[in-house]
Amino acid sequence: MNIKKIVLRLFLLVLTGILTFAGINFYVKSSSNPYCFRNVESLPEVPVAVVFGAGIRNNAPSKYLKDRLDAGIRAYKAGKARKLLLSGDNGSKSYDELAVMKAYCADHGVDTLNIFVDYAGFDTYSTLYRAKHIFGVEEAILVTQNYHLDRAVFIARNLDIDAVGYAADRGGYSNLRKNKIRELFATVKSVADVMYGRKPKFLGKKVDLEGKGNFSK
Repeated sequence: MNIKKIVLRLFLLVLTGILTFAGINFYVKSSSNPYCFRNVESLPEVPVAVVFGAGIRNNAPSKYLKDRLDAGIRAYKAGKARKLLLSGDNGSKSYDELAVMKAYCADHGVDTLNIFVDYAGFDTYSTLYRAKHIFGVEEAILVTQNYHLDRAVFIARNLDIDAVGYAADRGGYSNLRKNKIRELFATVKSVADVMYGRKPKFLGKKVDLEGKGNFSK
């Protein structure tokens, strides 16, 4: 095979990869966007709002996480969600994201009986899979920044959760461009996760969202 044919085949392979990558991201965004909202007034009334973790610093929420928590609290106080399901990283004793999230919501007026936590929501897919299969979520508001919202809604709706997204954006964010780029690759992975039905690392006993919050556990 001559060098021109090799170069041509490599070019076509790369081009196919780029088009597939772009096509997947376009599909996820276009299919999810109609279910994403920026104003709390536009949200439907559902049993629960899922708030995704986004890091802590010095035992306080990062800017990303604070805005997500504030948005979840707004949805709760507006009567759009009766419960809050907080999902984050509690992977070690020295880093307890969920303790910070729980305390922040309680300090800002959320009844602790209405706060539920998912200690094994290590990524977006795991959070939503566990929301469906552990917490029995059928309808939900998903609370996160706009750049992450389409993927979250796409995953949820493909897991048979009647989900809408609520954009938590308030002002600028550090490393936003980097996060947006990373999100493009995560979106492609999410399609594979949905297609092949990936199971989270941890499942466990079911939790009844109609009962008292598991805040103290």
